[in-house]
Amino acid sequence: MAKIAMKTPLVEMDGDEMTRVIWQIIKDELIHPFIELKSEYYDLGLKYRNETDDKVTAESAKATLKYGVAVKCATITPNAARVKEYNLKEMWKSPNGTIRAMLDGTVFRTPILVKGIEPYVRTWKSPITIARHAYGDVYKNAEIKVNCPGKAELVFTAEDGSVTKELIHEFKSPGVIQGMHNLNSSIESFARACFEYALELKVDLWFSTKDTISKKYDHTFKDIFAEIYEKDYKVKFKNKGITYFYTLIDDAVARVIRSDGGFLWACKNYDGDVMSDMLATAFGSLSMMTSVLVSPKGVWEYEAAHGTVQRHYYKYLEGEPTSTNSIATIFAWSGALRKRGELDGLSDLAAFAGKLEKAVIDTVESGIMTKDLTEITTLKEVKTAGTEDFIKAVRERLEKSL
Repeated sequence: MAKIAMKTPLVEMDGDEMTRVIWQIIKDELIHPFIELKSEYYDLGLKYRNETDDKVTAESAKATLKYGVAVKCATITPNAARVKEYNLKEMWKSPNGTIRAMLDGTVFRTPILVKGIEPYVRTWKSPITIARHAYGDVYKNAEIKVNCPGKAELVFTAEDGSVTKELIHEFKSPGVIQGMHNLNSSIESFARACFEYALELKVDLWFSTKDTISKKYDHTFKDIFAEIYEKDYKVKFKNKGITYFYTLIDDAVARVIRSDGGFLWACKNYDGDVMSDMLATAFGSLSMMTSVLVSPKGVWEYEAAHGTVQRHYYKYLEGEPTSTNSIATIFAWSGALRKRGELDGLSDLAAFAGKLEKAVIDTVESGIMTKDLTEITTLKEVKTAGTEDFIKAVRERLEKSL
């Protein structure tokens, strides 16, 4: 068959370790044979980020703003051990955090449901989508280590010179201080993205913070959501037959576990970071979670919700066989290709994305899967596939559907 043509490039952000290896196999087996791929390539591998003083990360975000669609491989956010391992100039910040801040988007993560991979929470019948605010909080914080007695204050100096102070703590012994911030404009973008996405999915929207403790910071989130809902979305939600529900984060966690799923759960940045991993694992596997950053600027960035699979990468370097789950990374590519097709009016490109996803699901449901899934599946007859073998099995099914 003739390859599917593209009009506009998508931004391709390469990554690190085992997911970088998988990235190339996916392109070789599932993309290039079927699509005349147009992409603007950026290497976000840690080595090249270090070489460019992390300028490449900002460049990739700018390109995403230009072209509207990006697909991103998993990347390393270095800690002290990684600084030593990669001989880094400094402990570079999370590329995801940098990109999210520049795009001012909201991250939506949804589990991929497959027969034979059952949720650990027995009541869950439908997927729960997590909406994670992608700006501020601990990811843009300032920190100080305190080594002697003293007074810590929160100080805001206005442009007119007026000063507002709040005592944080009188230190008598060593400790630590952390300062966080957020912006009303970013919270408003977050709220609108969540309301719009709930309307698109036709599901209820839950939002949770800890406003009883954080009476200014978290309460601002609660107030902005309530104001926007009452003004712009209450009637729309009623017409769609869906609801908006606010509760405290601890109450939300309890309700989520007792629920049957099928809703959108909006969380602040850190809450969303933690809860998306919890939901991914509870639904079956961290490698079975889609992730898309949606920006009010009209751009979409698709990625896998998991890390770089460091342990498998070290085995790969030693020439040992690996069985790494590539499903979330494949779905990042299919999501980006579908959105590119929708924006450019290319129905064949969008249809290809759907067929690719179906080929993945059919492969797993036929009993061919990577080791992480064979250990939790309820299917009786299964075959453990290696990293590359699984992707090739997907290709066989994909070719039959085209």
